[in-house]
Amino acid sequence: MKKILIIEDNDEVRENLSEILTLSGYETIEAEDGTVGVELAQLEEPNLILCDVMMPKLDGYGVLKILREKIETADIPFVFLTAKTEKEDFRRGMNLGADDYIQKPFFKDELLRVIEVRLKKDEHIKNKFDKTEKIWISFLNEDKGYEKLQELAKNSPLKQYNKKRILFEEGKNPRNLFYIKSGFVKIYKTNEFGKEFILNVKTPGEIIGFTSLIKNEPYNFSAATLSSSEIYEVGKEDFLKLFFSNNHTALHIIKLMSQNIVLKENQLLSLAYDSVRKRVANALLFLHKKLRAQDSDSISILREDLAHIVGTAKESVIRMLTEFKEDGYIDIQEGKIILLDADRLERII
Repeated sequence: MKKILIIEDNDEVRENLSEILTLSGYETIEAEDGTVGVELAQLEEPNLILCDVMMPKLDGYGVLKILREKIETADIPFVFLTAKTEKEDFRRGMNLGADDYIQKPFFKDELLRVIEVRLKKDEHIKNKFDKTEKIWISFLNEDKGYEKLQELAKNSPLKQYNKKRILFEEGKNPRNLFYIKSGFVKIYKTNEFGKEFILNVKTPGEIIGFTSLIKNEPYNFSAATLSSSEIYEVGKEDFLKLFFSNNHTALHIIKLMSQNIVLKENQLLSLAYDSVRKRVANALLFLHKKLRAQDSDSISILREDLAHIVGTAKESVIRMLTEFKEDGYIDIQEGKIILLDADRLERII
């Protein structure tokens, strides 16, 4: 049974659409606004999305832009429901990647026909892609690409860095690829007032700086060590030679780029809509996965750095950590944060 996501803020219209589609043999999922729609699209992976244009919080154009930039939702057929009839509105939607428009008010037969055509076209494209994908997969292997990067790194200079050492700064021209052997590195941006926001934390086995090297553009973020670290510095020419000559490595790097895009979009949504409590819980779970030792549930990080990940004041983070400790989610010993109940933190987010 095909699954259709309906994103519509008008309760009556949404219920009518759901009833028509259910009686026509489709499974339906309902979202009352754009932000809920984006979440459900990623969770449910529908076969088609019907989306209103004018909605509070996040309009239809915003929903489409976000979903088209995410790997898991980029190819889902997307049909706008709109009362707008201006040519510019249609053009805007099509430029963002909409597949079709249905104007309100609409006839039941028209609605079902558009859905049927879009689902059949999508199925035809996927069948063709599946055949092509199998051919590519037969000789492309991402793991082999990572192994080649490891080999290149281990034949490059290994440098020792103390805690809080800057690897490179935003706006500077790239010279090296950085491969972390041990320690932790933060990726961050700083505004004109010197306020820092941590975008990611890199751990052993991860690489930093590849996008700027490939694009031959200045770094768009800075990097600094969170702990004493050992880092291989791979020369720009050596990395680019491997990237452009080895398809396995290129596939691995493309996947990393895609993951970075998804991470940044999720951070933007979190900053826009999540409470500080939810963001602190999310940051703790993220760091627990990234930073913990294999035999420990403790997280060692400066409260200031934690605040820079959450995107709030240090005092707010300290207050929230105190609440979590009182609630039994965490414990704090000698400055280290120890997760006592990760499942309850998960439920917060």
